[in-house]
Amino acid sequence: MRLPIEPAIAWHFAVIIPACNEEQLLPRCLRSVATAQAQLPSEVTSDVIVIADSSTDDTAKLARDLLTGNGLVLEIDLACVGAARSLAVTEALGRYTGPLSRCWIANTDADCEVSPTWLVDQLRITQRGFEAVAGIVDVRDFSEHLFFVEERFRKSYRIEPDGTHPHIHGANLGVRADVYQMAGGWSPLITAEDHDLWRRLADCGARRLSDASLQVITSGRRVGRAPMGFAGALAAHNEMVAA
Repeated sequence: MRLPIEPAIAWHFAVIIPACNEEQLLPRCLRSVATAQAQLPSEVTSDVIVIADSSTDDTAKLARDLLTGNGLVLEIDLACVGAARSLAVTEALGRYTGPLSRCWIANTDADCEVSPTWLVDQLRITQRGFEAVAGIVDVRDFSEHLFFVEERFRKSYRIEPDGTHPHIHGANLGVRADVYQMAGGWSPLITAEDHDLWRRLADCGARRLSDASLQVITSGRRVGRAPMGFAGALAAHNEMVAA
């Protein structure tokens, strides 16, 4: 049975960021997250967990320097984004002492830039009674792709007139901690871990929202860190014959 939400207890946000050899893009990500944290009401606490998985560059060191004690950096060698996200959440929940029904897990990726209102927007979503939200992504730069890929991506990336959408990205997915645990958390999958969790949230009856107003900007790289992830889907547009 689900725990009731106690309005008198303030929210806590745990921001989860897996990273593999992201020394070039992680600083932009962490600066954007810090800006989003600063927009939260004073009574809302937040924490950032960066988990460097199989990194051979300075990702972990940069993360520690940029967080300056306002978060935690973990290092693992599993080469598995699902396992990385799961371990980061476990650590985040271990650092939080309040009720899980007032803890929100906000997931993004190290090559993403979140909007200044990214966390405030999710706070408003929790106040509407939703227990999980799937946002969308936009692409910062299409320079690694053929000239027609941007147009093809935008035409194929469907958004409904009411602002809902069919897309699921680990780079922009939020879930209440108690419901996350009820669904079984992140599975140790090397790809599609986001679709897997979203499906299990539905199976356990979570109140889910797909909201196109919740957006992050991701890199447009042609070769991604996870096999068959977003980068692969974007790169597939290059294989199409231009009309």
